[in-house]
Amino acid sequence: MYDADVKASQKGDQAAFSRLIESNQQSMYRVAYAMLQNDSDALDAIQESIIKAYISINRLQKSELFKTWLIRILINQCNYLLRQRKKVIPLEVTMTERKTRAEPDIDTQLTVKVALQKLDEQLRIIVVLFYYEDLSIKEIARLSNLPVGTVKSRLNRARSPPLYR
Repeated sequence: MYDADVKASQKGDQAAFSRLIESNQQSMYRVAYAMLQNDSDALDAIQESIIKAYISINRLQKSELFKTWLIRILINQCNYLLRQRKKVIPLEVTMTERKTRAEPDIDTQLTVKVALQKLDEQLRIIVVLFYYEDLSIKEIARLSNLPVGTVKSRLNRARSPPLYR
């Protein structure tokens, strides 16, 4: 799927790299937002990840793994931002800021979003990768450097009611 564009990108074709990023932009946003829970931080992480991917595209050996490779760069960038965030004492968000970031007023989307936010970060990222990005459990395990069994148990734990977590 990505073969021609990855090879062209590795030869310096910026348009090919742009096509690769465009085809993955929604996936990147979903993952970044799930981890960071903040629109501007998610966009910053995506921007940094794109730069890092562009610089190091020549290191990608298997073009079919482009999406996994790109998401791994993004996850690393999000983790970096989360570590930086722990060093800063957050200010309380005002009501006007909350209103501007609100999702469309659709009950199902709101319910899912709230449920995702309540999950521990380790569970939330696995849920997003599995359900929103359609990655297999093996791909998630490889991407997150976890055993397959751990990914399965975290996915199972995320599905269970809050009392059993």
